[in-house]
Amino acid sequence: MVPSKLVFTSGLTSEKAKNLQKSLSKKVICRDQLPRQIKLVGGVDVAYTDELAVGSVAILEYETLKVVETKTSCQPIEAPYVPTFLSFREIPPVVSAVRSLSVKPDVFLVDGHGVAHPRGLGFASHLGLILDAATIGVAKNLLFGEIRETEVEDWKPIVYSDATIGAALYMKTGVKPIFISIGHKISLETAIKIVKHCLVGHRIPEPIREAHKSAIETKQTRLHY
Repeated sequence: MVPSKLVFTSGLTSEKAKNLQKSLSKKVICRDQLPRQIKLVGGVDVAYTDELAVGSVAILEYETLKVVETKTSCQPIEAPYVPTFLSFREIPPVVSAVRSLSVKPDVFLVDGHGVAHPRGLGFASHLGLILDAATIGVAKNLLFGEIRETEVEDWKPIVYSDATIGAALYMKTGVKPIFISIGHKISLETAIKIVKHCLVGHRIPEPIREAHKSAIETKQTRLHY
């Protein structure tokens, strides 16, 4: 069961939501709690129609990156679009999709931020706490902190107040980086390693790409009803 206190409700004000994020951020585990051998990896994405949120989860074999299972769930949009509060909008359909899976991945790659967030609790971290699962935030744009130059060739730390809160990963010259951060139950070093493994010729990791494709297909189907 999903603890009710973690689930967004329409009566939750922005101030209460901020306080909830700050409180929950203290529960995030920033060390590896993974099996020695990762067998399955999940990707999470959300698409929208005017009235519905389409949560999508794709499960892939870790070594081959072959799709094992995909699930989607369409639910009424429960919260407005407000930057830094997206988890309250996206968690309900994603949790519903995850509940319908027949297999459970060892780690989820989430289209969104983890601890690289003004209150330390982006979508990936919030989802990880609710699912009690290892999660990694993989975002297309920087939300919080600044990129610090280093001698490392393929990634640079995202820093806030001298603390490293994420990594900007550069896989190809001339291609914008992706922004990785701890979601829950994982270290940043391991998160970077897993994301690198899941990158195959595209800027976005394969599990999230597959979840996105499934979300869009379901969205198009609903639009043509």
